Amino acid sequence: MSKFDVVVIGSGPAGYVAAIRATQLGLTVACLEKETNKMGKPNYGGTCLNVGCIPSKALLDSSHKYVEAIENFGLHGITAKELSIDIPQMIARKDSIVDQLTGGVGQLFKANGVTAIEGSGRVLAGKQVEVTKRDGSVEILDAGNIIIAAGSVPIAIPPTPIDDDVIVDSTGALEFLEVPKRVGVIGAGVIGLELGSVWGRLGAKVVVLEALEDFLPAIDQQIAKEAKKLFVKKQGLDIRLGARVTASEVKDGQVTVTYIDKDGEKQEVFDKLIVAVGRRPQSQNLLAGDCNVTMDERGFISVNDYCETEAPGIYAVGDIVRGPMLAHKGSEEGVMVAERIAGQKAAMNYDCIPNVIYTHPEIAAVGQTEEQLKADGIEYKVGVFPFAASGRALAANDTAGMVKMIAHAETDRILGCHIIGPSAADLVQQMVIAMEFGSSAEDIALTVFSHPALSEAVHEAALAVDGHAIHIANKRKRK
Repeated sequence: MSKFDVVVIGSGPAGYVAAIRATQLGLTVACLEKETNKMGKPNYGGTCLNVGCIPSKALLDSSHKYVEAIENFGLHGITAKELSIDIPQMIARKDSIVDQLTGGVGQLFKANGVTAIEGSGRVLAGKQVEVTKRDGSVEILDAGNIIIAAGSVPIAIPPTPIDDDVIVDSTGALEFLEVPKRVGVIGAGVIGLELGSVWGRLGAKVVVLEALEDFLPAIDQQIAKEAKKLFVKKQGLDIRLGARVTASEVKDGQVTVTYIDKDGEKQEVFDKLIVAVGRRPQSQNLLAGDCNVTMDERGFISVNDYCETEAPGIYAVGDIVRGPMLAHKGSEEGVMVAERIAGQKAAMNYDCIPNVIYTHPEIAAVGQTEEQLKADGIEYKVGVFPFAASGRALAANDTAGMVKMIAHAETDRILGCHIIGPSAADLVQQMVIAMEFGSSAEDIALTVFSHPALSEAVHEAALAVDGHAIHIANKRKRK
């Protein structure tokens, strides 16, 4: 029986980062991965690198460049005639990026001394891990500590069973080899909007069916309203809220979708249907009944603030535990757990986790929304600065959106920052750092920002919190 200080189940962003950090701290580590690629090799990197964050961003960037060339090159004096898009080449580029990064994880394992093991893991009593390999053979690993990082999978819904041809999940939506004429997307969340944007930019007519009445209810509603206006009026996405899908029928290479909204039952016909209603933890067959690790009714493993389960020496991180299903959240949990196993007093600030939707314009946020603060009865003040007043954004012909900063009314402590606009993901990271250090809006207002730069919009929003913005007219304060 092989013995390790740490056995990690899953090599996604939470698992592989935990494994590498643990070896850096002098621990012996094995990392299990059950998925394999087309070549039969382990698919290191989990959902994020293989069928999630990375491949979707590759397609988002390719499709954005295409629509930029079609619609906006002329404004710069650039003439591009007879533009076309080679979809197989676009997909091949995406695949090559995935291969490079997943192969890179394997090289990092070798460089750091992580023992990579191919097979699915199951947690047994006594901190042992049962590994079932592809050939059916079974091996038992003895672990000083176990880190469960099994990740998540797309949620399937009964009215639209996945057939990997006409009806696909988020993975299948990354593999189209031609642009469908009509694409249906079930779910107006992060995944649905990003994938809908890709195929909409490339020429598909995209209809998004969302069961909820509100658009992006979890984000600040001023930002959500601006996003919906841009997606619908400027980009042509047909977003239908309060539309609950009840049935589907595939016939002759098309799918007829039946849904119900406030006006009654309706139908739409699509060439492709993308089901993007969220993800669920991949926890089936993961735990032996006597291992003393518990999970809730939705399949999430129960942990405390330090990702410790109820069984001593067994931890769980990433998508399989509470909190947002974000790669960076899982990675930092992996680091925290590795360091705690090594005897350090590591902790994680869950109040400062950024969230991003990689549409164009990007949507990014950290901290509390205005709606949350109102519900909690917290007095606050707001500063907003539009990118339309940014010289750098004007020069780049990328002026949609705004920066919204929220600070405590008395202490001036930054409570949240919400951005829709160019490079929002990078801009909001400035505020993640600021909030981690307990900054006030005045701290940001007194900081020197480069000119001309998009980040000046963050500076001006901080100034606007107290009515001191320079490059827009400030709202008069009520006496």
